[in-house]
Order: sequence, then C-alpha cells, then structure tokens
Amino acid sequence: MSSPLRYQFIHDERLGIRLPVLHLEWEDYSNVERADMLLEWEEIRATIPDQIHRVEKVIIEKTTQMSEEENFVRSCELNSEIHELASVINDLNIWFRVQQDHGTKIHQ
Repeated sequence: MSSPLRYQFIHDERLGIRLPVLHLEWEDYSNVERADMLLEWEEIRATIPDQIHRVEKVIIEKTTQMSEEENFVRSCELNSEIHELASVINDLNIWFRVQQDHGTKIHQ
C-alpha cells in the first residue's frame, strides 16, 4: 500500500516547467522531505533560463511578423500573443527568484 502524495511537481503548460504543489504547510514536512523538494526544485529552476530564452525567440518571431503584417486584426492578435508571452517570461523570472533555503517556503 502506498502513502498519499504529500507534495508533487506538476507540469504547468503555460510556463513550460513543473511547479510545486504542496499539500501541507511547509513546516509540516520533515527535513528530509524539504531537502528532497528543494533538490528537485533546484533541478527544475536550472531549466528556467533556457525556457525564458525559448519564449524570447517566439516573441522576436511574432514581433517580426507584426511589423510586416498589413491586416490590422491580425496585428492586434499578434500583439496580444506577444503580451501573453511577455507575461510568461515575467512569471518565469518570479519562479526563478524563489529562494531555495530550508527556511523559505516554495510558493504554492
């Protein structure tokens, strides 16, 4: 019989990375669980700069498309897509800055 998951990392489609889902308060996890979570988070966190770079490339492509687009409606759509991608980069930067020591919670 397996024990229920006390925490997990679930892929976030929008951001393109796995994010922590904590089912307990940070203080309720053992030191071993905290260390395991922080190790896994560090591995995920290390991929964030590459993910940001991939999103930036898409923004550049869409910006180029928008500058050449003659259809106003399509230009507006591209602008909205660029805005959403910029929001993704902002969120990735926030996750990248999450502190990794044992005294700090991973955002839920």
